[in-house]
Amino acid sequence: MPTLDWIGKSKVVNHHLDVPYHVLERKYSFDENGQHDEDNGSENMIIHGDNLIALKSLLPHYEGRIKCVYIDPPYNTGNENWVYNDNVNDTKINEWLGNVVGKDGDDLSRHDKWLCMMYPRLKLIHRLLSDEGAIFISIDDNEITYLRNIMDEIFGASNFISQITLKCNPKGRSQDKYFATSHEYLLVYAKSLPPKGFFSVLKDEDQIRDEYREDDHDGRGPYRSLELRNTHREFGKENRPNLFYPFYVNESDGSFSLEKDEVHTIEVLPLWPDGYEGCWTWDKPHSLRDNSYLKAKNTNGVWKIYRKSYAYEDGEAAKKKLFTIWDNPLFYTEKGQDAFGELFPGTNKNDFPQPKSVEYVKEAIRTITHDGDIILDSFAGSGTTAHSTLKLNKETDENRHFILIEREDYADRITAERAKRVINGYSSEEGAGGNFSYYELGPELFLGENLNESLEVQYIREYIYFTETKSPIPEKDENDVYLLGVHSNNAIYFYYEKDKLTTLNKDFLATIKTPAESYTIYADKCTLSDSELERFHIEFKKIPRDIRRF
Repeated sequence: MPTLDWIGKSKVVNHHLDVPYHVLERKYSFDENGQHDEDNGSENMIIHGDNLIALKSLLPHYEGRIKCVYIDPPYNTGNENWVYNDNVNDTKINEWLGNVVGKDGDDLSRHDKWLCMMYPRLKLIHRLLSDEGAIFISIDDNEITYLRNIMDEIFGASNFISQITLKCNPKGRSQDKYFATSHEYLLVYAKSLPPKGFFSVLKDEDQIRDEYREDDHDGRGPYRSLELRNTHREFGKENRPNLFYPFYVNESDGSFSLEKDEVHTIEVLPLWPDGYEGCWTWDKPHSLRDNSYLKAKNTNGVWKIYRKSYAYEDGEAAKKKLFTIWDNPLFYTEKGQDAFGELFPGTNKNDFPQPKSVEYVKEAIRTITHDGDIILDSFAGSGTTAHSTLKLNKETDENRHFILIEREDYADRITAERAKRVINGYSSEEGAGGNFSYYELGPELFLGENLNESLEVQYIREYIYFTETKSPIPEKDENDVYLLGVHSNNAIYFYYEKDKLTTLNKDFLATIKTPAESYTIYADKCTLSDSELERFHIEFKKIPRDIRRF
């Protein structure tokens, strides 16, 4: 597979491994009772800080758990005249590039800088996504080609799902040199290739009323008739012989059979109007098994076999595939600006130009998310993703969770404030309800080679358990205080005290209350012999040098 190379790539391909692990410090929580210091247990998070560090800090709790990522990264247009800088040529990025890439950074083009910035962030996002998850990236022509290349490299070309074209500016950009650009893209990749129809969405009631106009009056509800003949001409009798077989129809009452008899005499084959021998979409055993879903109908003197597609199956409405061109006035950029103006009346639209439409982001995340799923946005901006998630939850009576990361100083003033107003209601919009907690990036877990002992022990416990298991730590067992948890029948202990050295010895073994096949025990030193460790199935790890880094 062809890969993309650029100045600085060798320095950033594995940079995500070197990013220091910082803890996340909750500053306040917010819900329908307002803002308060007490932790409300919300699974919704808004994090202020560099998204590369924040993504790394999410790993202990969220690796492999995120169902949907939506990001709207800088398009790298070169526009430097607004607060949410659309160019990577700013102080923070340049400082990071200088530290990571070194002197080669002096020769980076703006595309090189953008790729250096995006690559390690996408690597961490890939780790956070669940196997059933997908990422949606808003982007335009400035970086779409480069983005496709690095996404193929990180996610795999086989996991490319779609490059959706969004009509976002029906008037076009008048300042463009040749053609007035009226579109951008939504790039979609999956963590692993999902089954067919995975991104389908439920049809709304209006669409169901328009399309499903027939009814058997047998309790199965309305349906529409779809030809059983395969409408793709590349499939036919020659290459799908198992799908080519006759039905036999009774002309007087329209009943049918798969075997010819005295009353079912009219042969019906999957023929095209010009006589081409096509094929059915079901094989014969399928037609025999589900014949109640089939019917014969005479159309202009020609008998055809139809499949009944019901509006509701197992209590759920029928689904539809979305198109690769999204031309919905509710998705236009001006709708995003209007919503932001309603949320923050009196602000100049140039203070925060071109926030995404709430309905547009909602359309993306609703394709694969349901109750309990987690949505991540690591370029949160004005907080449209939180707004969309809260609104979708209210519409579907479900409880999706969001994690937003924003590095700029307006993270609390705008990003979090927007979520507060959506929860409580604003302008003519009724409150969506919900909650969240607001976090800042805290200190590093390690100071050089040593643990940062100024941190709460729980942060260290969470980190160690994750490095051992790649799983979030379970609730603490107050009856076995040094136990972190049991994973694959291996009990993991962190025998640690801030103000004294700890020793793994027989006295400590006597305090262990959790039976397991094996034990991993962290302590400052060990006085058990190798034979004793082997006999008790113990792996000893010295604090702190044996704690594995990400």
